[in-house]
Amino acid sequence: MNTEKVYSKKMDVSKTIADALAADAELKQMWDESRTEYRVLGELMKLRKEKGFSQAELAEQSGNKQQVISRIESKENNPTLKTLCSILDVLGYDIQFVPKANQHSSHKI
Repeated sequence: MNTEKVYSKKMDVSKTIADALAADAELKQMWDESRTEYRVLGELMKLRKEKGFSQAELAEQSGNKQQVISRIESKENNPTLKTLCSILDVLGYDIQFVPKANQHSSHKI
């Protein structure tokens, strides 16, 4: 019988990520950009559920396939602007551009 020793080391993942981001500016930029994408896609899934739509229902009403909605929600694919707008329209939402904390005005589309 072949047995292997398993070593367990407790790791502070948040600190490890923070250290890596502090050491690499390019990684930090990519990380920050992906955080925004994940937040938007997570909010889209939250809205769908709050409105009581299944993926299939949302897909049908927005002119997409259920697989498209699934891949967006699982963050496998980023939606095109056209797809995002069609989904938001069904959910009763619009896109709004809001300045970051150091800005003072907002623009609606």
